[in-house]
Amino acid sequence: QVQLVESGGGLVQAGDSLRLSCAASGRTFSNYAMGWFRQAPGKERDVVAAISWSGSRTLYADSVKGRFTISRDNAKKAVYLQMNNLKPEDAAVYYCAAAPTTFTTQLTAYPYWGQGTQVTVSA
Repeated sequence: QVQLVESGGGLVQAGDSLRLSCAASGRTFSNYAMGWFRQAPGKERDVVAAISWSGSRTLYADSVKGRFTISRDNAKKAVYLQMNNLKPEDAAVYYCAAAPTTFTTQLTAYPYWGQGTQVTVSA
């Protein structure tokens, strides 16, 4: 069992930056792939970025490539999402998730989820 708590969301203007954090507790954090997903009103929850258990592999949605960076600190049991040059279309609830595998971007492979943190971007 893994418990996840996100933080760092808020209201920003287009072009601003935010850093989301996800604190994990429970079983060995380094055994889990981690992902950030987001869900806007009326839309499906989609992957934003994923990182392997070791941190050596990452993958980003096309819409955020070059602007967002996912990272993790296994010693601190934390994963981060640095979001730069935010756009209004980035507004959503952002979720941190953990999967007991080396790496995956499949939403259904993630059994553990945080409660989400709201990101709002004004034009």
